[in-house]
Amino acid sequence: MANKKGRRRRFGAVRQYRSGRWTASYLGPEGERIRADETFETKKDAEVWLSQVEADLTRGDWRAPDAGAVNFRVYAEKWVEERELAVRTEDLYKHLLRLHVLPAFGTLDLDEITAPRVREWRAERLRTTEAKTTVAKAYRLLKGILETAVDDDLISRNPCRIKGAGKESAAERRIASVAQVDALADAIGIRWRLMVYLGAYGPMRPEELAGLRRRDIDVDNLVIRVRVAEPERTNGKRAPGETKSEAGVRVVVLPAFLHKEVKQHLAWFAAKGPDGLVFVGEKGAPFRRTSFGRKWRRARTAAGLPDGFRFYDLRHTGHTLSTRSGATLKDTMVRAGQSSEKAALIYQHSDQERQREVAAGLDDLVRAERAKHHKGDPAHHSEEVAEG
Repeated sequence: MANKKGRRRRFGAVRQYRSGRWTASYLGPEGERIRADETFETKKDAEVWLSQVEADLTRGDWRAPDAGAVNFRVYAEKWVEERELAVRTEDLYKHLLRLHVLPAFGTLDLDEITAPRVREWRAERLRTTEAKTTVAKAYRLLKGILETAVDDDLISRNPCRIKGAGKESAAERRIASVAQVDALADAIGIRWRLMVYLGAYGPMRPEELAGLRRRDIDVDNLVIRVRVAEPERTNGKRAPGETKSEAGVRVVVLPAFLHKEVKQHLAWFAAKGPDGLVFVGEKGAPFRRTSFGRKWRRARTAAGLPDGFRFYDLRHTGHTLSTRSGATLKDTMVRAGQSSEKAALIYQHSDQERQREVAAGLDDLVRAERAKHHKGDPAHHSEEVAEG
């Protein structure tokens, strides 16, 4: 369009309506004509708007005006679907979306989610959600989804800008004593006592214990080969798959005091055949997390442990006792199937012979603690001597 002086604009066009207000338009990267979604009081205001659009195009900051007009629920659900997540992580994300994120943002478009709305949502969650760590997880999930929306050029900036909002201040993990681990094993019942001991002195994750099979256990040498994990999803079904990390595939050498426990459990309770599950319920089916949880809570109370003590805390107990028995940090990492990127750990090594030394040290420590706890109990003393 030519102006009054006969000069033609080099970018975009402006036009005056009969009302006296002005509009502006330009050709987008795909050749489509894009009109301003507002009108301007003066021609100069319209031209300034065009200059800003031109500058955004030059810098590479331009976004289509309707780019953010994407429903958050649709985008978030697709975001979860497109990621290669561990099944438990996928379940967690869907749980957080359903209960905490979508009720607030599910009906909005991406560009309608603003920083003030995010602050108000988080403040409301902190007031009404008992577990503050859950709010931190939900905030991190929301921030991650919207960060991808920025990468996809759907929004220009992530509205999640609250410093420290995604950090969790978890309490220090609890540690059980040797006597408390024994009390837990006694209280939970003979079918499940080995699971307690392997959780503490393996130390194995619950999903690793769920996937353990007869052929994974060398009774004579007290060696367990951890190969797979079978976490239970929120729908109650098992999801056989890989361990939590590459380091999770490992060989665990058990302390000698567990020989009788392992041998007895395999003879009495494990499913038959090389592929038989080591831990099954009373009817021979894979155990359920809910039913085991009830047994665990009763045993925890009987053992005098606090309500917050979880089965997973047995792993921390095992870490601590292994360290006390002389294991290095690398030894405990190998034993527990943990990985780390810390450069200092790359040059350390822990082979199977060293793992046997760690197991032997753990055996000595537990026997000594039991001897102190059961001092004066002749029956218990004779049993320990017989096993030795």
